Amino acid sequence: MRRTLKVQRTYSIAQQSLNLGFTQAQYTGDKIAPMRKLNWLYGLAALAILAILALLAGAAYRLPPVHNRLSWRVDFAMTYLRGLIHPIQAMPTALPKPQAQVASLVTATLPATSTRSLSTATQAATPTPEYTPTPLPSPTALPQAVSLPAPEWEKQDINNCGPAALAMYLRSYGWEGDQETITQIIKPYREDRNVNVEELAYYVRNYAGWLNIQYRVGGDLELLKQLLAAGLPVMIEETFKFDEPFWTNDDLWAAHYQVVTGYDEAKKIFIGQDSFHGPNQEIPYQRLDEYWQAFNRVYILVYPPAQEPVVQAILGENWDPDANRQHALELAQAETQSDPDNAFAWFNLGANLTYFERYIEATDAFDKAREIGLPQRMLRYQFSPFIAYFHTGQLDDLIALTEYALEVTPNAEEALLWHGWAMYRQGDTPQAVENFQQALVENPNYLDAQYALDFVRANQ
Repeated sequence: MRRTLKVQRTYSIAQQSLNLGFTQAQYTGDKIAPMRKLNWLYGLAALAILAILALLAGAAYRLPPVHNRLSWRVDFAMTYLRGLIHPIQAMPTALPKPQAQVASLVTATLPATSTRSLSTATQAATPTPEYTPTPLPSPTALPQAVSLPAPEWEKQDINNCGPAALAMYLRSYGWEGDQETITQIIKPYREDRNVNVEELAYYVRNYAGWLNIQYRVGGDLELLKQLLAAGLPVMIEETFKFDEPFWTNDDLWAAHYQVVTGYDEAKKIFIGQDSFHGPNQEIPYQRLDEYWQAFNRVYILVYPPAQEPVVQAILGENWDPDANRQHALELAQAETQSDPDNAFAWFNLGANLTYFERYIEATDAFDKAREIGLPQRMLRYQFSPFIAYFHTGQLDDLIALTEYALEVTPNAEEALLWHGWAMYRQGDTPQAVENFQQALVENPNYLDAQYALDFVRANQ
C-alpha cells in the first residue's frame, strides 16, 4: 500500500512538472514571435555591418600605401594556396618528335636563308670546337682591385629587381629618378614577375637617351674586370634563391639583376649593388660565374656616348651582335662537353641556336636540358624554347611548356602569347585570340601580343 502511494505521488509530481512546463510555454507563447523577429533583425544588421566593413576594407586596400604593404602578402597567400590545390611538379620532359611533320613544317614556315650571317664552320655539322676566351686588349696589367663609386642604394619593391638595379645604374651617371620612375613605363602592373633585358634597354633608349646601352651574352670574369677597370659598371642577370617557399615543393630558384661595381683579386670577389641583399655585396668569383651561367651570362652596359670607343675596344669581336652570339654558342657547346649533366649549359646552347634560327638543333638541346632537369620558374624568364618548338612544329611540346609556365606564373604574358600561337597553328583561332587578349591585359605595352592579335584577325 505504501509502495503504491509512493509511485502515485511520484507520478503526480512528474505530471505537475510536465504540466508546469506546458503551461509556461503557453503563457510565454505570445512573446516568442516578437523575439524571433528581433533576432532576425539583429542578424540582418550584423550582415549589413560586415558588408560595410568589407567594402571599407576593399577601399582601404586600394589606397597605394596600404596596397603596397599588403598586396605581396595577399599574392603570396594566393600562390601558396594555388600550389596546395595544384602542386607544381617538375618541368615536363620532351615528347616524341614527329619527324615527318617537322620536316614538312620547317620547309613550309621557315625562310629559305637566315637573316643573320653565320660562318661556314658554324653552319656545317662539324665537331664542336674547343672554346678559348676571346683575347681582350690590355695595354697595361689589370689593377689588383677596382672599386667604382657606388650609386645610392635602393631597396627593391616586390618582383622589381630589374627596375631597381637599372635605377641604381643610371644614378651612376647623374640620372634623377627611382625604380618607380622606370616601373611606370615598362612594368605597369606590380604583379608582373619579370622584366626582360630588352625592356630595360627600351627604357634607356627612350627615356634616358643621353646614355648608350648595349647588352651581350657569353660574358666571362676577365671581361667583367676589363670593363670595371675602364670605369664601366656592369649589370648582370643571375640566379636568386628565395628564403621561403611560395608553394609546398618550391625549388626556391628565381632570377635577379644586380650591378657590379668592383672586384678584388686578392679576395677573389666582385662587389655588387644588390637591390635585395644590400649595397657592396662581396660575391666570390666562382659563385658569380655559377649563378650567371643560368642566364647565358648576359651583361648590360650603360655609358655616356663618349665612352663608346672604350666599350668597343674592350668587347672586340663581341661588339658585333652576331659574332657575340657565335662566341656564346661555342662557349655553350664546350660546356656541354666538359659538363654534360649541366642543364644550363644545354639550355644556353639551345638559346644561342635559336638566335641563329637553327631550330631543330635548338629543340634537341632544350630536350636534353629538360631531361636533366630545369628549375620550376625557368620559363618565367626565358622563352627561346617556345620559339624553337613553334618553328619546328612540335606543338605538343609547346603547349605542354606554355601550360606549365602558366601553372607556375599565371600572368606570364610571354607564355600566353606562345600558347596562343600554338592554338592558332592547331586551328583554334578563338582560343588564340583569347590568349593574345589576356597577354595584353597582363601587359598593355606588349607589342608582340598586339601584333599577334592583329595578324590573326586580319587572316580570319
